[in-house]
Amino acid sequence: MRQCEGVAAPAGEEQKLIEAIRQGDEHAFMQLVDMYGPALLRVARMYVPSAAVAEEVVQETWIAVLSGIDRFEGRSSLKTWIFRILANIAKTRGERERRSVPFSSAAGTAADEPSVDPDRFLPAGDQRARAWALGPTPWPGPEESLLSGETRDEILRAIEQLPPAQREVITLRDIEGWSSEEVRNAMEISETNQRVLLHRARSKVRGAIEQHLNAMETEKK
Repeated sequence: MRQCEGVAAPAGEEQKLIEAIRQGDEHAFMQLVDMYGPALLRVARMYVPSAAVAEEVVQETWIAVLSGIDRFEGRSSLKTWIFRILANIAKTRGERERRSVPFSSAAGTAADEPSVDPDRFLPAGDQRARAWALGPTPWPGPEESLLSGETRDEILRAIEQLPPAQREVITLRDIEGWSSEEVRNAMEISETNQRVLLHRARSKVRGAIEQHLNAMETEKK
C-alpha cells in the first residue's frame, strides 16, 4: 500500500533545496511541491470533511512554508517540519468543521483502549483464561488477493473509521512509508505512544479485512 511520493531528500540535497528556496528559486519550490504535495493532500484529508477543504489546507501550508523558510533551523528534517505545519493547520480546520477530535485528547487515551477485542479471549472464570477463544482468522487465497481493488478499498475505509491519532500513525507508517522516528517527530509523541497507536490501528484494520474476506468466502459457498 505504500506510495513512492513523499520520500525525503538526502541531507545535502535538502540543504541545497532550502537555500535555493530562500533565494526565491521558483523551480526549487516546485520541486518541493512535487515531492510532498500528494502526501500532504492525503494527510490533510484525514482531518477535514472534503477534498476541497484539504486542498485549501495544503495551499495554506505552502504559504506558511514560504513565509517561514528563513526561520527554519534544521532541528528536524524539512519534510517533518512541513508535515507538522500541515497537521497544525488541518487540525484547526477540522475542529472548525466539527469533524476532528483535538489530537492531544485522542493521543492521550492510547493506554485506555485494549489492543485486541476482549471477545477474542476466554472469560476470566475459564481455566484457560486469557487464552484465545477466537484466534486471528487466516486470510484465504494468495497474498495478491489483498491488493485487489475491492479489498484495498475496504482497508482504506477501515483506516478512515479509526480514531484520529491511530489514523494518522497508520497512514504515515503504512501508506506513506514513514519511519518510526519521522512519525514521532511530526506528531510530537513518544516512541511508546507511537507503537501503541500503530499496533491498535493495525489490529482494527486487520479485523475489518478478516470480516471482508470471510464475507467473500461465504458468498462463494
